[in-house]
Amino acid sequence: MAFHKIKVVNPIVEMDGDEMTRVIWKSIKEKLIFPFLELDIKYFDLGLHNRDSTDDKVTMESAQATLMYNVAIKCATITPDEARVKEFNLKKMWKSPNGTIRNILNGTVFREPIICKNIPRLVPSWTKPICIGRHAFGDQYRATDIVVQGSGKLKLIFVPDTSDEKMELEVFNFKGDGGVALSMYNTDESIHAFAEASMNTAYQKKWPLYLSTKNTILKKYDGRFKDIFQEVYEIRWKSKFETEGIWYEHRLIDDMVAYALKSEGGYVWACKNYDGDVQSDFLAQGFGSLGLMTSVLYGLFVVEYQL
Repeated sequence: MAFHKIKVVNPIVEMDGDEMTRVIWKSIKEKLIFPFLELDIKYFDLGLHNRDSTDDKVTMESAQATLMYNVAIKCATITPDEARVKEFNLKKMWKSPNGTIRNILNGTVFREPIICKNIPRLVPSWTKPICIGRHAFGDQYRATDIVVQGSGKLKLIFVPDTSDEKMELEVFNFKGDGGVALSMYNTDESIHAFAEASMNTAYQKKWPLYLSTKNTILKKYDGRFKDIFQEVYEIRWKSKFETEGIWYEHRLIDDMVAYALKSEGGYVWACKNYDGDVQSDFLAQGFGSLGLMTSVLYGLFVVEYQL
């Protein structure tokens, strides 16, 4: 009987990367994918040299293509620091391609350990996987930060489109040599999508869901995350969770980290953007290896797998 490749109907966006990931991914395609699947691939080279030569337009084009075709596979890429700028003779210190793509797709990154019996865990109590959901929009990763020179007042101003009454808050009165300042944001729409993705993932896995914030300090900012999650849970997910014997709970980030260390695993942990960045590597190393983690970005209509 003749062998026929499986034809994949929808196009798939391929985002090539840097250094060894290019070599490994090429081998994976040639040995495990192309012999068995007939694919329509939309290829984008996100290697550092090509990002530099296109003024990073290729990164934005790859994200827009992902919005069009709904599925993408991305290889690891270099985010240049000062040393890399000199090493590769770059035009500038380009932003993280992951950050650019995440903000365009406006999704949630779910990372989960690949557990191997022959790889010892640094946290022996973790007998079940922990799936960490990182909100992949806004906060520090799309913030505006400045170095303040000298004394003066720092203000936060919001000008509504629908009225002439602007909101103006005095943040700090700098003295002497100045300092640093930061302004960041998030949107209700993105937080709602984060809540939906987190609860859907927990429901599919039949695991409880925890959201961690620091709403005792950031009462309005983090409090908004807490309120929207609770609202989405009560309206859309509570009855489904109870039917499966699982639950949703909000915890302070410091309390959640302590709980995670003594738990056995088996839950979804929803984190704000920065917390998810830090805690996902903490979990990966705790389970044995930073490299043995799956990474999937879910948007409203998009799935991106990162290698």
